[in-house]
Amino acid sequence: MNMRIILLGMILAAFTGFSLWVLLDVGYFGIWAAGFESAGTMQILFDLVISCLVFSCWMLADAKARKVNPWPWLLAILATGSIAILVYLLVREIQKSKPTRMA
Repeated sequence: MNMRIILLGMILAAFTGFSLWVLLDVGYFGIWAAGFESAGTMQILFDLVISCLVFSCWMLADAKARKVNPWPWLLAILATGSIAILVYLLVREIQKSKPTRMA
């Protein structure tokens, strides 16, 4: 198995587990509210939003080049942020590692 797939899978599992724990603790809107508590947390929130926007622009071009519908991925990024990004990268790596079939 590809080392990128293993690494992405481990990061996705750990981050998703942590995110679910936080979600159960403070709720979905509690996560957003915490981002506005201070200038420091707002900087982190804005950094995350900018990173997701930059990735979304790259993903649009990548998805079109690979003939993949980007809209479900964009909606998932809006809802889950980095989790959807990690899933997209993992799916992309898995698809790249599959041998191509000759017709």
